[in-house]
Amino acid sequence: MVMKKRPLISVIIPVFNEGPTIGNVIERVKKSIEGMQFPYEILVIDDCSTDNSPEISRGEKVKVYQLKKHMGKGYALRLGFREAKGEIIVTLDSDGSHNPEELPNLLDPILNGGVDLVIGSRFLHIKNIFHNELNKIGVYFFNFFVRMLTGKATTDSQSGYRVVRSAILKKLNLMSNGYEIESEMLIKVLKNGHKVKEVPIRFEQRTYGKSKLDPFKDGVKIFKSILAARVSG
Repeated sequence: MVMKKRPLISVIIPVFNEGPTIGNVIERVKKSIEGMQFPYEILVIDDCSTDNSPEISRGEKVKVYQLKKHMGKGYALRLGFREAKGEIIVTLDSDGSHNPEELPNLLDPILNGGVDLVIGSRFLHIKNIFHNELNKIGVYFFNFFVRMLTGKATTDSQSGYRVVRSAILKKLNLMSNGYEIESEMLIKVLKNGHKVKEVPIRFEQRTYGKSKLDPFKDGVKIFKSILAARVSG
């Protein structure tokens, strides 16, 4: 169903020690949404960073929620979901790997196509290059597992670049604290019969620092979350 009015869009950006990129990401998000002429809010959830990420975020004049203890990406996102006022929720990473300029492509299926969850797929864009083959293999495995449990095929079940209707999100009872949040969300959306669509995105792996994701430790959590989400409400 096509939306007749311009809904409020809430962009949630979880941050943990991303001082070199967070300011640029926020600025680009603002420019992208303002170009579409939508009302919006940006919520930065700082997961107890030890660098200048909170100060940079506040300098961009957005809502900043600073956790007093490092809790994990899933916890940060769930806080953002609770605080967001928008009818449509956007999530993207703060390390610059997701392009805010592609937001219109992710928003369109929800605004005009009756879709409930849009996932930006790194695997639908042929020009993307993955430097970490272990992470890439892990995504293939989880894609297969999601399909086995739900009967629905996805190409990038672990992508953090997403757009979802807030009304749907509020019904999911998400519980994850870490990177497994994406899997839990996807499984519960599919389980409840909501419509999911993937769109291709450009993906640029971080060129500085080190990824916070542990392929083995977080991989086990993701695997467990998929099972738990399938059998829970």
